[in-house]
Amino acid sequence: MQFDLRPFLENARVPCKTHFLADLSQADFGGYTLAAPAECDFSATPTADGAALLLCVKAQINAECARCLEPIQREYAFEREYLVRMRDVEDPDFELPCQEKGCLDLEELVFQELIFEVPTVLLCSTDCQGLCPICGKKKAAGCTCQPADNAAPADARLSILKQLLS
Repeated sequence: MQFDLRPFLENARVPCKTHFLADLSQADFGGYTLAAPAECDFSATPTADGAALLLCVKAQINAECARCLEPIQREYAFEREYLVRMRDVEDPDFELPCQEKGCLDLEELVFQELIFEVPTVLLCSTDCQGLCPICGKKKAAGCTCQPADNAAPADARLSILKQLLS
């Protein structure tokens, strides 16, 4: 979805509001996917020297726990505010994803903000113990493996490291 900033910045006197769904199913989030399109509310309010933009996003993600690989689903809701002036839109280093002629790409903006909002490491719970390195079962499910202190490393090439650590 595109929002043309130039006409709004030049002569807008009335606030503008819109609700849209950002379908980012094809986007690469690096470890998680969206369960459904993100629900977004966008508003632009004229100010004395530009516009105040408000983006509200509600998204549900599917991921795997980084320790035990269990599937998890989390919901994120956040707001972002931006102050924009006409000279900002004309600047090639403008921080918002604008196309030519000052069109703001709202889906790209939602994508960027989700990248910043969602942690890079997701856990099913803060006390997740992860998987047993010996049998591969979840440690919390009652793994009874006891690693031997003097056992040889699984890879013989790592034996030199074991000697250095002891």
